[in-house]
Amino acid sequence: MNLKNDLLLRTLRGEKTERTPVWMMRQAGRYLPEYRALRGKYSFFERVENPELATEITIQPIDSIGVDAAILFSDILVIPRAMGLEVQLIENEGPLLPHPIKTADDLKRICVPDVLDRLHYVMSAIRLIKKTLDGRVPLIGFAGAPWTILCYMVQGKGSKTFDEAKAFCYRQPELAEKLLQMITDTSIAYLKEQVSAGADAIQLFDSWGGLLSKPDFEQLSLKYMRQIVEELKGETEIILFAKGSWYALKEMKQTGASGLGIDWCIEPHMARSLAGPDITLQGNFDPAKLLAPSARIKEEVKQMLQAFGKGRHIANLGHGILPNVPVDHARIFVDTVKEQSSLL
Repeated sequence: MNLKNDLLLRTLRGEKTERTPVWMMRQAGRYLPEYRALRGKYSFFERVENPELATEITIQPIDSIGVDAAILFSDILVIPRAMGLEVQLIENEGPLLPHPIKTADDLKRICVPDVLDRLHYVMSAIRLIKKTLDGRVPLIGFAGAPWTILCYMVQGKGSKTFDEAKAFCYRQPELAEKLLQMITDTSIAYLKEQVSAGADAIQLFDSWGGLLSKPDFEQLSLKYMRQIVEELKGETEIILFAKGSWYALKEMKQTGASGLGIDWCIEPHMARSLAGPDITLQGNFDPAKLLAPSARIKEEVKQMLQAFGKGRHIANLGHGILPNVPVDHARIFVDTVKEQSSLL
């Protein structure tokens, strides 16, 4: 199927575009009233596991905000669930994994699953989303990076420090390596199936990479992301987003990824000097700035675009959109990118 809007894919390939593409992490979510209406009727995993609901939610921001790409409505924690761990998503509280991995015996409770068996609902959703989108914009599939998934599988819940997950890796390095490899093998199979089902690009989210020093990031995160990129390279465009891990932009670029996401704590010129000219950067608007008055949002977006310059940039937030952002402000962000980037 030919895409009517392929700005995102052309930018990831380094091709010339008429303007900067724009989408927002967590764009299908809690800031949209139509999403909140569905949340009132269905539990989180009911929304994720029902292809019709996942399709409706994925497409909501295309209709209401006008972004240049859809991102699959799902969750990074479908992977530990498929591997055999119980995962609960509690509204307004976050994830809970009541029986986390702590010992070698615990590792026997999980496996590298048949992803088509355990995650068939994701592939069904992708096929239905692609059919419903009818080529309007590309669809981004995704997974959590193995280090981030390990954090939840070991800690058992969200954390600002994930100290228990880090202690697990420092005290039981061989066990940590086995777990990370199992997550990696599952993720590779999962992402390959997403691409086969129709995903046009893939983003790997390492939400907690920034908790690691550079040597630990190499050992516990990048080593495994590198395997994933190697297996998918040539089949699809891949964006790596490791929040807070700006110190490894050069090494992440060397994986062969098509794009690198950056948060708002690094300036575009520094990110570009670390990553080099021949890779696409994605970011890096502070999501909290969408709570500012509209005139301030427009001015800040303009400054962001000028800092990145023309070409090899995907406008996005430096992390997910906040649930208390007014829909109009999200629309101002997208519209301003479209207007201003065509003038660069």
